[in-house]
Amino acid sequence: MESRFRVLFLALPLFVLGMSGCASTKSFFGWGDRSAPPPAEANEQVIDPEVERRTIKEPKIDVENFEVGAFAGIMSIEDFGTDLVYGVKLAYHVTEGFFLEAALGKSTAGLTSFEVLGGGAPILSDPERDFIYYNLSVGYNILPGEAYIGEVHAYNAGLYIIAGLGSTRFAGDDRFTVNFGAGYRFILTDSIALHLDFRDHLYDIDVLGEEKTAHNLEGVIGLTVFF
Repeated sequence: MESRFRVLFLALPLFVLGMSGCASTKSFFGWGDRSAPPPAEANEQVIDPEVERRTIKEPKIDVENFEVGAFAGIMSIEDFGTDLVYGVKLAYHVTEGFFLEAALGKSTAGLTSFEVLGGGAPILSDPERDFIYYNLSVGYNILPGEAYIGEVHAYNAGLYIIAGLGSTRFAGDDRFTVNFGAGYRFILTDSIALHLDFRDHLYDIDVLGEEKTAHNLEGVIGLTVFF
């Protein structure tokens, strides 16, 4: 009789473990009760494709391609000193990068060092000392951008290079001239621009007894108007 109670007490824990193992196995394989997720709403619209149109005002951009103005500065005429130079110019902007320019300028040559130190007769007469040039050049805007004055004022500006051909009336003769240089354009308003230009005018001359290529440096400030 005692042995039967022992068997009963030993079998009871095994029965409990077996029942709990079955429950765990059912949960592992999905045999137990699980709460189902709520069904998705049918035809749910995530993005509304309707976009409200806005009224856009197009900016009024100037399309003037011609530029005309005047300039003044100084010119160093080789062997004849430095004097005032002034003139006018007309430009046509072919594209945003390239432009054509026609210029007419006038200066007056001074005395050479030989005339100053020698004290003899002047080499050139007064009319022959007039230095008048005209040329046709091609320019290219290499660094267009903006210039700032203070913290709130911004202006369109740009660096350009320029070169061309022309003629210079000096020492009683017309001389074939090549010019090249660079400039800076500062656009003050939609139609007015300020220019700072540096040029070198080259031609062959033999006034002092030997033929050579003369370099005539020019630095000017100009004001132009677009139309």
